[in-house]
Amino acid sequence: MPPIDIRQRAIALLDQLPQNKLAAVVQLLEVLAESTPQIPASSEEAPLLAVIQWQLTAPEQSRLDDLRDRCEWGELTNAEHQELLHYEDRLEQNRVEHLEALIALAKLRNLDLISLNQRFSSPMQSFNAACSALLL
Repeated sequence: MPPIDIRQRAIALLDQLPQNKLAAVVQLLEVLAESTPQIPASSEEAPLLAVIQWQLTAPEQSRLDDLRDRCEWGELTNAEHQELLHYEDRLEQNRVEHLEALIALAKLRNLDLISLNQRFSSPMQSFNAACSALLL
């Protein structure tokens, strides 16, 4: 679809939304349009940024989501339960490494940890908040 057609479709969909959903849509659009200034990484920062930005691959995330859903319903085999525990251990280890890398990067950039963390997590959290607001 050409960009003009897509823009017109988006405008048409906005016109169809109930008034109480518009604020959430605007918030979502602001998050999507927001450009985050990229500070070039030094040789010291590059490995820290790799740890901070690490995430599961799409197939791994999909498998984890499936295992979590099925676990809630008590539908996992023993092998699948072990697989889920492996994923959860891996994510917990990454959270620790993520925090350690954030602390080190904050020191390198002479920034407070909260501000630096917001630079890396704010867009997705805002996106999720806007999407949640749309569902209300």
